[in-house]
Amino acid sequence: MKTLAIVGASGHGKVVADAALSTGLWHEVVFYDDAWPAKTKNGSSDVIGNTQSLFGLHEKPEVIVAIGNNKIRLAKQRELLSAGFNLATVVHLSAIVSRSAIIKAGTVVMAGAVINADVVVGAACIVNSNAVVEHDCILGDAVHISPGAGLAGGVVVGESSWVGIGASVIQLKRIGKNVMVGAGAAVVNDLPDGVTVVGVPAKIIKS
Repeated sequence: MKTLAIVGASGHGKVVADAALSTGLWHEVVFYDDAWPAKTKNGSSDVIGNTQSLFGLHEKPEVIVAIGNNKIRLAKQRELLSAGFNLATVVHLSAIVSRSAIIKAGTVVMAGAVINADVVVGAACIVNSNAVVEHDCILGDAVHISPGAGLAGGVVVGESSWVGIGASVIQLKRIGKNVMVGAGAAVVNDLPDGVTVVGVPAKIIKS
């Protein structure tokens, strides 16, 4: 039994902690957040230091970054890897993940999520509660698939993109890097890098 260190004592961090403890792989979680020492608790778990104190530890715990901002989460993960930390991958006990799926370090898969055959999920991703990632999808690093969102088969999502709550993407579409798909949107066309889309069907409102 082990302790998991979580960077980021937020609401998202609470859900990551819950997912981690559901697995039975860790007997406790502790948080590191730059709001410490003013903040000492996150839910039922302790905030025991800031990121500087985490990097200063002689014995490095297993760690995961629970920061919602995709770019910041990925940058923090890369810092931790460079400093020699072992990045955890957390899959909630109630998630369904195909044996042929690949999930890379620092990713969290929340309760009720489904990841089907031959999916590749990059590092530092969030596949949130009840999201569905169908067969042969490829998610770049630091992608966030929000609660209830669905990707049909063969969808490719670029690094640091965000698919909003309840959104859907039809099969074989390609979403570029740093894309924001609005809540409830329906993506029926490929999307270039750096755009924001909303609506049914999804249309670009910002680039």
